[in-house]
Amino acid sequence: MSLSILNNISSLTAENALSNTQASLQKTLTQLSTGLRINSGADDAAGLSIANGLQANIAALTQSQLNASNGIGLFQTADGALSQVTSLLNRAVTLATEASNSTLNTSGSQAQALDTEFQSILSTVNTIGSTTEFNGQSVFTNSSVSIAMSDGTSTGNMTVSKTIGALTTGGLGLGNGTSLGTATLSASGAPANGDTVTVGGTTYKFVTSVAGDTTANDVQIGGTAAASLQNLADAVNGVSSGAGSEYTSTTNANANVNALAVQGTDLTFQAKNSSVSGALASVTVTPAGATSTLSFINNETTLSAGNGGTVNLLTTTAAASALTALTTAISTIAGQRGTVGAAVNQLQSASNIMNTQVQNLQGAENSVMNADIGKTVANMTQYNVLQSTGMSALQQSNQAQQAVLKLLQ
Repeated sequence: MSLSILNNISSLTAENALSNTQASLQKTLTQLSTGLRINSGADDAAGLSIANGLQANIAALTQSQLNASNGIGLFQTADGALSQVTSLLNRAVTLATEASNSTLNTSGSQAQALDTEFQSILSTVNTIGSTTEFNGQSVFTNSSVSIAMSDGTSTGNMTVSKTIGALTTGGLGLGNGTSLGTATLSASGAPANGDTVTVGGTTYKFVTSVAGDTTANDVQIGGTAAASLQNLADAVNGVSSGAGSEYTSTTNANANVNALAVQGTDLTFQAKNSSVSGALASVTVTPAGATSTLSFINNETTLSAGNGGTVNLLTTTAAASALTALTTAISTIAGQRGTVGAAVNQLQSASNIMNTQVQNLQGAENSVMNADIGKTVANMTQYNVLQSTGMSALQQSNQAQQAVLKLLQ
């Protein structure tokens, strides 16, 4: 081989090898510092594309798990509220069963006390239905609740849709649970013979005696104002023990109102239901003489459909009807809880499946993206040695070129 000073081929070879070694060492150090085999598209374009697709699947499934968790929370909130409603209705059944007992004084305070608690229960049910919320949204609506889940692909979408339904006493067949319209008749003195009172669409006339009287809705004047009001209350309620003595036997119970217990010289009438618009509207007292001793106070003149509950415990007959309605309502609530429970189970199953999918996808992503640390450390050791030998070789090749100068000395 001839001697030359223009090109140092050995030095160029050593420099090129050293450059490649340093690039490989840099790549290895990057893999060790990140733990990833693929850090850019240049490392493995196909592998990076696969890994990015897997990451998109994992992101979609992770969020879908959160969606399912929120859905489970909503349905469990609904189930908890329905559980409370069931407890309330069970108490209402107890009250209705007690009110069905004919030994109670249905025209007095006993039936009224039972009905007061009963109506309070119905009102509470309505309150639960209107105020139960999850994340600021009403739980009990007739709108479908949709929980969206996806794995990030066009064919991997899933939606769980359930309609919980509105929760109202009206929807349960128990009326709307609001207070019934009332009007109070106040007596400042004993009514006079011929005085008439119109309430609930029926006119009642006070007479001195009902003995032998066959005219319907005639009421006997009592020894006191309170006694007269009690006779009127019994006529309105159709109390059998008073027929023929307190009022004429041809009188029927008022279809639109109940008379509550006489309080002193006040008699309060309560609408039986809200299906009769204006059941207490335009109540009047017509005096037989120049001055009436009777007057209506707190008169409800605007009662309309929907203003009062349709179920009450004021009579044994009404209580028996209430028991039937309550049985149906409890069954309806059980059906709603079944729907809610099915949704919880469906979402829980979907969440478990998605959790398994996420684990499998993460394993697949790891196999594509993660660096083999043992192998990478071995490569680093190799490249460190090559870097040292390359530097030494480059130094030796440069020194060999200088040997030509000795010929010129």
